[in-house]
Amino acid sequence: MSEGGANEKRQRTLSELAPAVRAWFGSTFGLPTPIQGAAWETIHGGGSTLVIAPTGSGKTLAAFMHAIDRLFREPTPRARNGKPQPGAGTRILYISPLKALGADVRKNLNVPLEGIAALRERRGDPPVTVTVGMRTGDTPASERASLVRRPPDILITTPESLYLMLTSKARETLRGV
Repeated sequence: MSEGGANEKRQRTLSELAPAVRAWFGSTFGLPTPIQGAAWETIHGGGSTLVIAPTGSGKTLAAFMHAIDRLFREPTPRARNGKPQPGAGTRILYISPLKALGADVRKNLNVPLEGIAALRERRGDPPVTVTVGMRTGDTPASERASLVRRPPDILITTPESLYLMLTSKARETLRGV
């Protein structure tokens, strides 16, 4: 495929995103990387995707952009009077083998989430808040309880903490993943 054809294909995959998400991505990065374009084409088509690529090739956004787009298009009902509304559980689960990697992913997710929210506000779109939480072996009991009462839209956890969640009442917060 020629470079022009490849760019056109990547532009087409970007056009599948909601206007504010597409505008944020375009103003921040321009076109998707070849890795992102290939992954999004499969994801948009409903297929399963495994992305293996070098550091700095856009894997994290390849994995998260479609999910972030869905969260902004279909916001989770937020808690009223301290009680989560039906469907207000975690919708995206990121399992990190290392707590430090999970912390980096959490920090890096704030960039698109804050950027898209700000762009939506400037456009006059209804406000949507996408929440991110993290649970590891070091998470204090009070914070773990809060994650159960008010599950984040995106939860980053380790395999060990996921196991503990799945064997406790916290598993109910993961039904919508």
